[in-house]
Amino acid sequence: MNEGLSRDIEVVIGANPPERLDKALARDVPEAAALSRSRLMRLIAEGAVTQGGAVVENAKARVAEGDVFLVRVGMPEELEAAPEAIPLDVVYEDDALIVVNKPAGMVVHPAPGTPRGTLVNALLHHCGDSLSGIGGAKRPGIVHRIDKDTSGLLVVAKHDAAHHGLAAQFEAHSAERRYLALVFGVPSAADPRLNGVKGVNFEAGGLLKITTRLERHKFDRQKQAVFFDRGRHAVTRARVVQAFGTPPQVALVECRLETGRTHQIRVHMAHVGHGLIGDPTYGGKRKPALKALPEVGIAAMAGFPRQALHAASLGFTHPVSGEALRFEAPLPADMQALLDALGGPLG
Repeated sequence: MNEGLSRDIEVVIGANPPERLDKALARDVPEAAALSRSRLMRLIAEGAVTQGGAVVENAKARVAEGDVFLVRVGMPEELEAAPEAIPLDVVYEDDALIVVNKPAGMVVHPAPGTPRGTLVNALLHHCGDSLSGIGGAKRPGIVHRIDKDTSGLLVVAKHDAAHHGLAAQFEAHSAERRYLALVFGVPSAADPRLNGVKGVNFEAGGLLKITTRLERHKFDRQKQAVFFDRGRHAVTRARVVQAFGTPPQVALVECRLETGRTHQIRVHMAHVGHGLIGDPTYGGKRKPALKALPEVGIAAMAGFPRQALHAASLGFTHPVSGEALRFEAPLPADMQALLDALGGPLG
């Protein structure tokens, strides 16, 4: 491996590790390294994992809490995002920032699997040189992001001062982020099952509060999982806006983020047994009572192609003028059609 094109990632084994080296590394490698267990197994076989200067080549080697390993990986190829004439739904724009309503299916920034067709490519075309260098070549102007298959509002900075000012607000959790989600079941304080779920409590007005820590899944590094002894602090509040079915089987839920972790709403709602409709990763296998919903609603849920999640509101203080700004984006057509189908007459 070319020394000039590689880097060492330190992995410290945490408490109660899996017995095998590959599994322990996959659990405890820093999230930013984005190393799957299969990739780590290849690196072990290539002699790229060392402990105390000695190469460790046995993926089944036993490990202990506190063990320190160095994983040498090749530097990723730099992705230079190119401007592309992709239409944007611009909600607000001035010299410091731009707020866009991202459609479902659009990736926010380029990655090895999606080098083109991203929001960044569209922004570079729309904004010209004003985004150049802000936030790095791969993510110019990006302050926060939403998943590819989540629709809704994002704010993007046009210069360094705006980027720093907005990033500080998201870091301090002072920016308002309100999402709408369609979930299986109806979260309720009257549900004794919910009262027994760790990390759950109800605030005034029946507001569901979910407090956990989130960290990458032990074995599937593309997923996040709930923990209470490690990971990043995560808080979601949710309230039911509308219930569907007789008796109720599905709910439109408003979720507000106190923190903004990867997949947070999707993981938290699944944790409390109310996974999102259409979510292939966290939605679970919960099935509504078919006779309780319209046939057209059942069909619409079964065919919904993405997680039913929309970033509906975004509020923050303008990083230059100090003005309080708040924006809303209506439900996209696919989610509105799903709502209409669920609210149709019973057969």
